[in-house]
Amino acid sequence: MGYLQRLELENFKSYKGYQVIGPFTKFSAIIGPNGAGKSNLMDAISFVLGEKTSNLRVRSLKDLIHGAVVGKAAANRAYVTAVYQESNGDEIHFTRTIIGNGSEYRIDGKVLSPAEYQGKLETLGILIKAKNFLVFQGAVESIAMKTPKERTDLFEQISRSDELREEYDKLKDEMNKATEDTNFSFHKRKGIAAEKREARAEKEEADKFQTLSKDLTETRLEFQLFKLYHTDRKMDGLKEELAAVNKQLLSENKRKDKVEQQLRNKKAEIARIQREQQILDKNVKSKEVELNLKRPKYIKTKEKVVHLQKKVDNSKKQITKAEMAHENHQIVVADLEKELSEVQGMIEAYEEDNQESQEIELEDTQMNEYNNLKEKASQQTTALRQTLTKIKRQQQSDEEALEQSKQKKNDLDSRQVQLNEQKVQLEERIAKLEQYINQNSQTVDKLKADKDKLAAEIRIANTRHSEIQSSLEGVQSELRDAKVDKHESARNQRKAETLESMKRLFPGVHGRLIDLCEPVHRRYQIAITKVLGKNMDAIVVDTEQCGRDCIQYMKEQRSEPSTFIPLDTIQVKPTNEKLRNLGGTAKLIIDVIRYDPPQIKKALQYACGNSLVCDTMEEARKLCFSGSERHKAVALDGTLFSKSGIISGGASDIKRKAKRWDEKAVDGLKRSRDRYLEELKELNVTRRKEPELNNLTSQINGLETRLKYSKRDRDSSIDQTMAEYNKEATTIENELDDLKPVLDNLEKQIDDRLQKIEDCQDKLNVVEDKVFKDFCKNLGIDNIRQYEEKQLSKQQEKAKKRLEFANHQSKLQSQLDFEKRRNTQGQVKKYEDQLVADEAALAELEDEEKVQLESIDRTQVALTEAIEERDNFKGQSEETETELKEIKKILSDHIKEITKVQKLVNTQEVSLEQKKVERHGLLKSCKLQDIKLPLQQGSMEDIQNPQPSQTQGSETADSESVGTSEYESMSSQAAARLYERESRIVLDYSILSPDLKEVTDSKEIKDQLDSYEKKIESMLNTLQRITAPNMKAVEKLDTVKEKLQETTNEFEFARKKAKKAKNDFEAIQKKRFDKFMDAFEHVSAKIDEIYKHLANSPSAQAFLGPENPEEPYLDGISYNCVAPGKRFRPMDNLSGGEKTVAALALLFAIHSYQPSPFFVLDEIDAALDNTNINRVARYIRKQTEEDTQCIIISLKEEFYTKADCLVGIYPEEDNCIVSKTLSLDLTKYEDNPAGDEDDDDEDII
Repeated sequence: MGYLQRLELENFKSYKGYQVIGPFTKFSAIIGPNGAGKSNLMDAISFVLGEKTSNLRVRSLKDLIHGAVVGKAAANRAYVTAVYQESNGDEIHFTRTIIGNGSEYRIDGKVLSPAEYQGKLETLGILIKAKNFLVFQGAVESIAMKTPKERTDLFEQISRSDELREEYDKLKDEMNKATEDTNFSFHKRKGIAAEKREARAEKEEADKFQTLSKDLTETRLEFQLFKLYHTDRKMDGLKEELAAVNKQLLSENKRKDKVEQQLRNKKAEIARIQREQQILDKNVKSKEVELNLKRPKYIKTKEKVVHLQKKVDNSKKQITKAEMAHENHQIVVADLEKELSEVQGMIEAYEEDNQESQEIELEDTQMNEYNNLKEKASQQTTALRQTLTKIKRQQQSDEEALEQSKQKKNDLDSRQVQLNEQKVQLEERIAKLEQYINQNSQTVDKLKADKDKLAAEIRIANTRHSEIQSSLEGVQSELRDAKVDKHESARNQRKAETLESMKRLFPGVHGRLIDLCEPVHRRYQIAITKVLGKNMDAIVVDTEQCGRDCIQYMKEQRSEPSTFIPLDTIQVKPTNEKLRNLGGTAKLIIDVIRYDPPQIKKALQYACGNSLVCDTMEEARKLCFSGSERHKAVALDGTLFSKSGIISGGASDIKRKAKRWDEKAVDGLKRSRDRYLEELKELNVTRRKEPELNNLTSQINGLETRLKYSKRDRDSSIDQTMAEYNKEATTIENELDDLKPVLDNLEKQIDDRLQKIEDCQDKLNVVEDKVFKDFCKNLGIDNIRQYEEKQLSKQQEKAKKRLEFANHQSKLQSQLDFEKRRNTQGQVKKYEDQLVADEAALAELEDEEKVQLESIDRTQVALTEAIEERDNFKGQSEETETELKEIKKILSDHIKEITKVQKLVNTQEVSLEQKKVERHGLLKSCKLQDIKLPLQQGSMEDIQNPQPSQTQGSETADSESVGTSEYESMSSQAAARLYERESRIVLDYSILSPDLKEVTDSKEIKDQLDSYEKKIESMLNTLQRITAPNMKAVEKLDTVKEKLQETTNEFEFARKKAKKAKNDFEAIQKKRFDKFMDAFEHVSAKIDEIYKHLANSPSAQAFLGPENPEEPYLDGISYNCVAPGKRFRPMDNLSGGEKTVAALALLFAIHSYQPSPFFVLDEIDAALDNTNINRVARYIRKQTEEDTQCIIISLKEEFYTKADCLVGIYPEEDNCIVSKTLSLDLTKYEDNPAGDEDDDDEDII
């Protein structure tokens, strides 16, 4: 949703020239002193959004131009542009310009009509008429103090149902007028129709009076003969059909007896097979148990074998690696010994070579002179030589220490390399163990998942089995209880069959009232049964004619009497709506009844009326007798209090009848029972998976055992062996670290000391050169050192060479000693001993595995054989069961056929008996009416004389009822004798026309009888009406016919017009109701939540209620609030702040119905204290954080400091006040108390 980005004004009211107000943020506050132009800004928003001039506080549009009010207009035109920014960043410019006495509407520069302009605003959710985008100053208080009717008008505005008010009133008046016109035309036509009937009667009196008497006698005779003829013929046919059906019934009974004998034999055979199958099932189960016990042991042994096999394979690999390491170790030792012997040989050869070489010696005199000079020089350099000797001795000591440290470093480096190799081997072993552990862990997890899934299935199956078993027991218990009234149910079944037949034959039959409705709760059953009374079994039909047809059909079928409720003619009192608000537990009885279809509500209203149902007898008595008006009331126990004062209690018969409500659920109980039994079979399949679950458990236990050993081995390698390696490596690294500074120090000392040695040597050389100057000159050398260096260099070279040999020999000896200390052969021996032990254990386990496998195979073979034997018996049992089902099906078919035939026999016998009764009634009616029947045999005296209480003069239509009532009053033997006497009477039907004798279809016969009855009745009525003929009846009849046709046309026109007016009114009524309730229900649902938020208390309550629920827009809407911690009080008694909070809750709830993208509020905080201001501000901020823009005008610092942006309005003096604006973005500042903001110029836009 977008928002109002800014306003652009030019010469509008106090805003002179072109000014831009904004930009507005999601929560903007407009502040400024009184009279600065804040309300003019509200007028600008209202103006640009299409508000009327009368609502802008001016008389004409020209007065909106700056200065026009004081006669100094700044221009001849003014405009306001609202820049609306959509969610995608696009801007829409809505502009309204004042030109002359009118205004022009533009959107993005394009001129539009006011309707198009308003339509575009409505697409954005801005409704001008409803004013859902702004609240003027003082409007909050007016909302709080609105009357209920004014509140209704407000809801009509926001729901826009007031747009339909004019059309609603117009159509309602048209409907009332059309109804009045229709009633007038109807009564007028009714009067003219009466005149027509009167005129026609007068004419017919003149024409028919002479002939009707004669025709009546002949018609009566023909009518009676026609009925007697077809009655006799029907009786003959029924006797033939009855004989044939009895013969068929005898044959069917014989076949049924034969099938029943086969059924008994087959049941005995099945019982025998089932006993044998139970033995086989027990054997299979025992084998399965035995197998399930052996398999886990075998799996455990198998797992141990696999584990040992892997361990043996691993040991072999370790032996191979150890042997290779031992061979490599031997080779290394041999190489070192060989190299050491070679070095020793090289030392010996070098010493021999040095011994063979000879040095050149001086002559004796020269040697003496050299020695004397040497001694002299020595004396002169004694101190220097001692110093040099001391330094060289220290230098030699440090060189030896340096050599030893370097040797130690080499040894440590070798050991470090060796440790790294051992750590790599150990890490490889740990990695393999990790891989093995991970694989087995995944396998265990998968098996556990399968186990958990299977266990859950079994657990769910067991739980569900218990639940279904419990439900099944309840259903079977209810079914057993339902068989208590078996006889009554059979009787109801016969009634139901008759009812179904009537539903098929006569459209418009809905069914019995008890079948069409039900109580909303079982506790109302007795009360509803008491109120409905005999109407429980009443049959609901659409029309009275349909009911008459059903009564005739039931007479023909000799069914039990029934009551019919025709929906078109019953008179129903309207429901008294006041009774729904009596309080207590009292409810209208019709409100606790569910019914279907909806059109039978009229029948329920007829049966129940305005009866009330109460929980207790005492409450029902008070409702009936205590008030100013009496009401019919019934308690839950069936005690009924009538308006007349009669009290009838709930007898056991009522409770028995109330159980009939439960009989409707018997079919559902049977279906539930069958469904439960089928589900139990499916659950048993799952419950038999227990062995599979045990097998999974064994596998998981074996894998977890191997995992435990593998993890222990891994942890031991990591925690102990690797730790030792790491510890030794750390020690070596520490020693190397400690050794490095020692080496550096020694090398530095040696280097420093070399310089001292050179200095001392130079000083010695100077003294020696002075002493040996002449001696050297004689020898022809520069200095004595040339001679000595030759000899010394050779000695030094020898010493260096010997040192190199010694170092190399020492290094080789150290390596040889280290390698000899490594016991690689012992490691090979260790692995070989472990391999021998593991192979022995493996062989033992393999033998045990083989024995267990053979045992399992034997048990499996025995189980397979037992299953095959059981399956063979099962197949035989299934075949026998199939044969039994077929026999049962055949028997059921025979029973159905016998029932059908027996029913047909009963029907035929009843029909024959009914025809005898009908013939007796006809004969007796003829005797009573003195109709002389033509007889071939017998006489009229054979007909039983009428009883003295019977009156002659009853018409033919009562003949059947007379015969029937007389038959019911006689015994069966007396009736048989009567019919035997009357069977000797043979009538002469020769006077009947062949066409009447050939009629065979029952419908044609009925139509003919109806024709006779109508004809006779018409003749009798005509004879009774005719007194003296009127000779002018013909002219009168013609005149009345013309008037009747004219009136009929007027009535039809008025009726169609009234129907159309009613349909139009109902459509607009529904449309108006839907619009109004859509808004009302939304606001009613939101207002309590908003009021709780504004009051900051869950105990606060706000609720709306229509005074007229049927058409709420015609009456008022009540609005009440319960402030936190206070009792309920009317709105007028609330404080000013409480009224304002209540009004704001209503205002925000109304705005949430069809929210505009922005909401402008003018000084809504005027009556609020700081606490309520903070709550309202928090609520507004929460709404703006979602998807609503809110622009408030406020003079209270506690309110406007909560906004994101401030728009300040201040006045400047000119010819009239000129409003100027400043904007301040508060989002740049932290949330500080009011008054701490900086007013730097750079923050003012």
